Amino acid sequence: MRALLVTHGTRGDVQPFLALAVALRGRGHEAVLAAPESFAGAAAEHGVEFAPLDEGPNRLMDDPVVKEAIDGGYRGISGKITAVRTARRIKPLMADVLRDVGAAARESRADVVVHTPSLPAQHAAELLGVPAVLATFQPGWVPTNRFPCSMVPLPKLPRQLNRATYLVVSATLRSFRGVAARWRIQDLELPPRRGVHDLLREQLVLQAFSSLVTPVDPDWPNFVRTTGFWYLPATASWTPPGELVRFLDDGPEPVYVGFGSMAGRKAQHTAGVVAQAVRKAGVRAVVATGWGGITGIDSDDVLVIDQAPHDWLFPRVRAVVHHGGGGTTAAALAAGRPQVVCPFVADQPHWADRMHAVGVGAPPVRQPQLTADRLAEAISRAIGDTAMCERAEQLGADIRAENGVDQAVDALEHAVDAGEEPRWV
Repeated sequence: MRALLVTHGTRGDVQPFLALAVALRGRGHEAVLAAPESFAGAAAEHGVEFAPLDEGPNRLMDDPVVKEAIDGGYRGISGKITAVRTARRIKPLMADVLRDVGAAARESRADVVVHTPSLPAQHAAELLGVPAVLATFQPGWVPTNRFPCSMVPLPKLPRQLNRATYLVVSATLRSFRGVAARWRIQDLELPPRRGVHDLLREQLVLQAFSSLVTPVDPDWPNFVRTTGFWYLPATASWTPPGELVRFLDDGPEPVYVGFGSMAGRKAQHTAGVVAQAVRKAGVRAVVATGWGGITGIDSDDVLVIDQAPHDWLFPRVRAVVHHGGGGTTAAALAAGRPQVVCPFVADQPHWADRMHAVGVGAPPVRQPQLTADRLAEAISRAIGDTAMCERAEQLGADIRAENGVDQAVDALEHAVDAGEEPRWV
């Protein structure tokens, strides 16, 4: 089997697909990872064949409109207006990404195309005459009456309205259908067809998260598989910088603090909050700047780094303070460490709530309420609650035992070996 894996976004969107590519290769298959060109080095590090995609919307991470959206979390009327403004900025950039997806598909010789909801690569699968498989990294794409969509900031609703909340996500995707339709007809030279933009039209859906930490609907059809998280094997080639090693060795285990690309327009303010919170909690900290730009912390008890592999660093800290991205949440779970989640947007509030609900996280500190006192209190609770620490260790072992990426390969092998009909038929 030869698979084309298509994704876009930041590390949390790409690393699970890199893990899938490695797992496929380990089972004797071939895989091509199509992702933003900035991830070429990561693919090469793991020996994965790579097809570069235009950076597209990633170029907007420092855009004032996007930072405003992150700051506001799309809440209220102004948040919805900002979301529309952001979508308008993204559309022309997506055309360049899709152009490269088409080129990657033509060169791939793939037997199956696996893609995320953000990229309509089911059209590329149709071009190749092979099945398309949807991979999701958070709940919220497959509708259910049991719980509302996890990616929509809505007040608590009656259960009978749960399914309707998923229409918000589908409406967001529909706003990009014009770009996808032009790509389909003009670039891929495929005819218009009814239902080709429907992501859930009886195709295999791989939900790359764990039912141990987030609800799933047992009544979902059998083509929806919840596999567990997809973890990338550690690479022996990464060597921690001496400064990080010395900091870890020179005192008590620190906490980790990192908000990925989510610090928004208030990066300096967030840095000040973190510095004060660490001091108030009486802990040492490793602070990762990431794309969020948290800088300017000057303290002997704080080490500021650009980034480090989560699977290497998290087992060496007392607790993980983060923004609630799916990838960081999964890494903290696997490390068996208690968490403090400070969510900003999208699915992050869902993961924050779930970490608290399953007993491995302090009550979330949401971004609008992020103060030094609240963050310090949450850190102290996470590291001082023996039951929470023990629960995190046990759940981490259970999560690792799921081996979600192997379950995903099993499902792909079955789909291709069974000769399932391509989804547009």
